Amino acid sequence: MQAAVAGFALGFSLILAIGAQNAFVLRQGLRNGHVFAVCLTCALSDAVLIATGVAGFGALVTAAPGLETAMRIGGAGFLIWYGARTLRAAWIGGEVLEAGLGDAGGLRPALLTCLTLTWLNPHVYLDTVVLLGAVSAQYADRLAFALGAMTASFVFFFGLGYGARFLAPLFRRPASWRVLDVVVGLTMWAIAAKLLLM
Repeated sequence: MQAAVAGFALGFSLILAIGAQNAFVLRQGLRNGHVFAVCLTCALSDAVLIATGVAGFGALVTAAPGLETAMRIGGAGFLIWYGARTLRAAWIGGEVLEAGLGDAGGLRPALLTCLTLTWLNPHVYLDTVVLLGAVSAQYADRLAFALGAMTASFVFFFGLGYGARFLAPLFRRPASWRVLDVVVGLTMWAIAAKLLLM
């Protein structure tokens, strides 16, 4: 139980900060856009990465520096493009939230964006594979630690995706969408800059 609680606490703290993936999940939750599929994709991706780290493959990222560089540059490029697209939406404006109405976008583009934001983000590997993998070695019951961290991912992403609906009244105003889009776009550019300057 102690290992599971430690895994949950560390896993939750690592994904708590607003990043590109979390901002995307929040936006999908506000638009009621394939929320279950997006949250499940994020949580399952985390579970695979956590399992990989706890199973002892964290050394792969350290042993193959070329892989880390390629992922970092690819991830930064995607974040620059996605941030520009979001800032353009803020500039154009006009989007409002009407619960249950409007085009939430296709499932395939939503999942592709979600997967790209997850799997091209080097910080995801550092947090889940390397850090959680290394910390899990301190516990005799590494499986319980991994399950705790995986549970944290499911709780966080589904809480964020479905909890976003409580903000729905605020996002019935176009100005609120513009502010969110600016924050998301600038967040993605900031993360991209950080990746390129590493």
